[in-house]
Amino acid sequence: MELAKTLLQVVIALGLANVWILRFGKPTAWRGGEATSMREEFAVYGLPGWFMMVVGFLKLLCAALLIAGIWIPVLVQPAALVIAVLMLGAIAMHVKVRDPLLRSLPALSVLVMALIVAYAAGSPPEAPPPPA
Repeated sequence: MELAKTLLQVVIALGLANVWILRFGKPTAWRGGEATSMREEFAVYGLPGWFMMVVGFLKLLCAALLIAGIWIPVLVQPAALVIAVLMLGAIAMHVKVRDPLLRSLPALSVLVMALIVAYAAGSPPEAPPPPA
C-alpha cells in the first residue's frame, strides 16, 4: 500500500504541475466553457484573477508537499485533503457552466486519487510480516 500511495502522490503532483505550469496558457479539451487558457477558464466560471492565483498557489504548494511527503510523511494527508477540496471546487465550476461531464473527468480522477492518498496516509503503518 505504501508504494501505491507514493506513486499516487507523484502522479498527482506531476499532473498538477503539468496543468498549472506547462499548460497554463494553452488550450486543452478539459477547460471549462470555451476557454483556451487558465485565465479564460476562471473568467468563464465568473471568478476573479486573484482567485486563480490563490488556487494555483495552493495546488502547486500541495503538489510540492506531496513530493516532500515521500520523506516527511506528516505532510501528505493535509496536502491530499486540500487537493481533494480544490478538486470538488473544480467539479462544481464545471457543473456551474454546464460543461459536459467528460470535462470533469480529470478533476474527478485527481479527487479520487487524493482521497486514496489521504486515507492511506492516515492509516497506521503496515506491520512487517512475522518471521518464518
